[in-house]
Amino acid sequence: MERPLLEPVSSKRASKLQTLGNIIVTVVGTGVLGLPFAFRIAGWVAGSLGVAVVGLSTYYCMLLLVNCREKLASEEPLGESNTYGDLGYRSFGNLGRYLTEVIIVVAQCAGSVAYFVFIGQNLHSVFEGLSLASYIFMLVPVEIGLSWIGSLSALAPFSIFADVCNILAMGIVVKEDVQRALGEGFSFRERTAITSNIGGLPFAAGMAIFCFEGFGMTLALENSMQDRRKFPMLLAQTFGGITLVYILFGLCGYMAFGEETRDIVTLNLPRNWSSLSVQVGLCVGLAFTLPIMLHPINEIVEGKLKIILRNNNESTGPGNICIYISRAIVVVGLAVVASFVPEFGVFASFVGSTLCAMLSFVLPATFHLKLFGSSLPFWRKALDFLVLFSGLFFAIYGTYNTIVGV
Repeated sequence: MERPLLEPVSSKRASKLQTLGNIIVTVVGTGVLGLPFAFRIAGWVAGSLGVAVVGLSTYYCMLLLVNCREKLASEEPLGESNTYGDLGYRSFGNLGRYLTEVIIVVAQCAGSVAYFVFIGQNLHSVFEGLSLASYIFMLVPVEIGLSWIGSLSALAPFSIFADVCNILAMGIVVKEDVQRALGEGFSFRERTAITSNIGGLPFAAGMAIFCFEGFGMTLALENSMQDRRKFPMLLAQTFGGITLVYILFGLCGYMAFGEETRDIVTLNLPRNWSSLSVQVGLCVGLAFTLPIMLHPINEIVEGKLKIILRNNNESTGPGNICIYISRAIVVVGLAVVASFVPEFGVFASFVGSTLCAMLSFVLPATFHLKLFGSSLPFWRKALDFLVLFSGLFFAIYGTYNTIVGV
């Protein structure tokens, strides 16, 4: 697939710090606020182990994608595989591309819808007065303007600003959690370690997978880095830190509120200045994160548009206008869908159980097995098959469990 029209081939590549900011803002999103609820459902021991396993598995599968692209690049130096869809095509032809791109588009759309829902709900609870849909559509002009920025390196300052907002907001939440836990006193024995409700584990795992979102951005992030050889180490360090923060955040929230923990932990906070600042800060941070979430969608749509324009012998000028219009349409469409979404927690778990599981585990393992085949040692084949079948089982059972309820 070709590069997006709004990102010229000569665009400046991102530095290590810029890539770090883009990784964090790509991975960390609204799902983190559902982790305390996931710990309540699964238990604090099961929740901690689950987040650690999901984080490690996601990192491993991200490296599988990078390895697949490197193998194809070494075999066909003139052929580019810069997107997830390209790997699908090189592995299984047009069917592989279409299946991969459909899953990516739907998954990224679902994640973006979750962002719109979360921001709208928080703005509605803080300012009131208007309907939830009104606050969602107030974001549309801002998001359209940000989506017209075509380069990841150009988006890096917004990513870093969003990271700062998210970190400050999460810090205030943890402070409130610790103050409540210490003020009221609690014992680990008063909190569930491992739930007796086995059906609750897939629901909680779906929330955890949703927290490690942005998987479709893996190749774009790696390709945008100046020194791509350092990407695996940078990714490992970043994922290690994010996973640790996730565990501590979920643990603190559950320990503070116990069985009263809500699906969005900010709803448990008292209505004071710190709580309001948390909600506003998260809204600002996530508003600047949305363009990163939209990047894989725009990349796929623009690739199709560029092929159509080339076949019709259109010039670059009209092509750029079409790209701007398409990005605006995507934002408006997602805002419309978000205005009809009910509960955030159930929606997040459903997306994690289905789309994210397929995108993060099933497809990378399948591509790796297809492209490397007999050259893989036995233990790598066994590990890939374990990831593949675990992802399929989890997607099927997790979807059923989310639909019927915990």
